[in-house]
Amino acid sequence: MKARRVCATLAAALLLSACGAAGRPAEGGGGAEPQVGITDTAVKVGAHFPLTGVAAPGYSEIPTGAQAYFDFVNAAGGVHRRQIEYVFRDDAYNPTQTSQVVNELVLQDQVFAIMGGLGTPTHSAVLDHLNSEGVPDLFVSSGSLLWDQPAENPMTFGWQPDYEIEAKIIGQYVAQNFPDARVGLFLQDDDLGRDAEIGARRYLEGQIVAAERYTPGNTDVAPQIAALQAAGADLVIGFNVPSYTALSQLQSLRLNYKPQWIYSNIGSDPALVGSLLARFSEGAVTDAGLLEGVLTTEYLPGVDTPDNPWTQLFQRVWDAHGGDGELTNYRIYGMSEAYTFVQALQAAGPNPTREGIVEAVERSGSTFEGPWVAPFRYSADRHAGISGVQVTRIAGGTTENLTPVLVTDNGDAPITEATGEPAAPPADGIPDVQPVS
Repeated sequence: MKARRVCATLAAALLLSACGAAGRPAEGGGGAEPQVGITDTAVKVGAHFPLTGVAAPGYSEIPTGAQAYFDFVNAAGGVHRRQIEYVFRDDAYNPTQTSQVVNELVLQDQVFAIMGGLGTPTHSAVLDHLNSEGVPDLFVSSGSLLWDQPAENPMTFGWQPDYEIEAKIIGQYVAQNFPDARVGLFLQDDDLGRDAEIGARRYLEGQIVAAERYTPGNTDVAPQIAALQAAGADLVIGFNVPSYTALSQLQSLRLNYKPQWIYSNIGSDPALVGSLLARFSEGAVTDAGLLEGVLTTEYLPGVDTPDNPWTQLFQRVWDAHGGDGELTNYRIYGMSEAYTFVQALQAAGPNPTREGIVEAVERSGSTFEGPWVAPFRYSADRHAGISGVQVTRIAGGTTENLTPVLVTDNGDAPITEATGEPAAPPADGIPDVQPVS
């Protein structure tokens, strides 16, 4: 899919020179050295996503949400007089293809930054390249711990709760509410699964009876599910992408295996998994009924909460600037990342540099407010994303809360309840972060 490009007429240029985001006065003037991906009227941002392939369902909708929010901001005047030009390319969830398309984005498209590149195995393939080239690598769409290594990868930042803290919170919940359960782990065989296993074992080491792993792209999960059943696991925690939620459910159905399932947030969207169940079963399963009673986590509002003010904002954005289809949870995810990027660009000031936007996120990113339920963990020493989640249960196609928002950090940091009230969206739907001085 080609990114939309902004054609600046003289009138538009005059308008943008007078206004920043949502018509606010722009700050500062010229005089800065030319920056890659930056002009007087635009900033170019790149991303890679699986628009095709096994991970495309759901995840291919994320960049359409981000595009809609950027278009919403652009229609209001952009950020510091600049329109956000968003270029995203298909990597089919294939690390080799990710390397190719990111190379094109950096060298051919000459983007200012990469924002929201998706996937643990895919983005890890370009981590060294982006850092060696000095390209800001912001808000990776993955919960791997790889994105929080500022000493080794100073340009890279996580965004969502990492898999270790999500698994810690799930693990504590299981230990408290299912103390006699025989726990099995169903894990993607890469850093996604490894990070999650670290978190789960912190509270469940004595209860885990089996840990089974699948290779992304291999759709036969019969051996793994059979092994979990043979081990007597009566509660299974899955850290996997949505296709493998559907595959694991269908294989369990064939084996008449009925453990209590808990899936990571990344693989538990009922609408998407329901459509995958219907497709993979060739119509034998017609909806998400197999997910009834499944436990999961949440850290963003969803389409099943239409009264939430953030959901209402994102519905307004999608109605005005979205393409085909409806607002989905994946599009809300993309809009939320884009909302964060707008704050980072505002904080970087009227003459942003690659180094300057990284420093801005380090210095003020922990104060960014948005639809997420817990603060970011950004600082000069930490590039970690959202610090907490809520445990929920899928019921009737929606979710019900089982816990308050719980926050923690990696390692042996305690799990505590979040404090303070959730942020409300600004009236115009656009954040207003002051530049870092």
